[in-house]
Amino acid sequence: MLYLTLKFFHILLAITALGANLTYGVWIARSKMYPAFAPIALRGVKFIDDWIANPSYLLLLPTGIAMVKVAGYSFGTHWISWAMGLWALAVAAGYLGYTPALAGQIRAIERDGPDSPEAARLSVRGNIFAAILGVLIIAILILMVFKPA
Repeated sequence: MLYLTLKFFHILLAITALGANLTYGVWIARSKMYPAFAPIALRGVKFIDDWIANPSYLLLLPTGIAMVKVAGYSFGTHWISWAMGLWALAVAAGYLGYTPALAGQIRAIERDGPDSPEAARLSVRGNIFAAILGVLIIAILILMVFKPA
């Protein structure tokens, strides 16, 4: 029962984190359609990222570790070690790449307007990190579901 409870919360956290991330594209697209809306939309994305998605991603580590211990798996199991390594890369890419790019983009838009070159540069940087994060998260999902040898 403990394992199933941990698994439930682990999956709920993953759904919450990924689901929150999937909304970013909608908010960012709307900010481009309505430039006056950009500061509000991007601040909303940052709020969701800081207070919902990122905490959920961080909490995946303790629930995952607890599941490994309770189920009697080994951290040397390839799909577990690969998933944990990819998780660490994703957290680093998020905190060191995506989040600073988004914060900088918000500052640039508020200072120079939505059409500023700095905001455009940071938007591209944020999109690159978002794509990297998407690939990492999908790879982790594949490892968790298919558990390849």
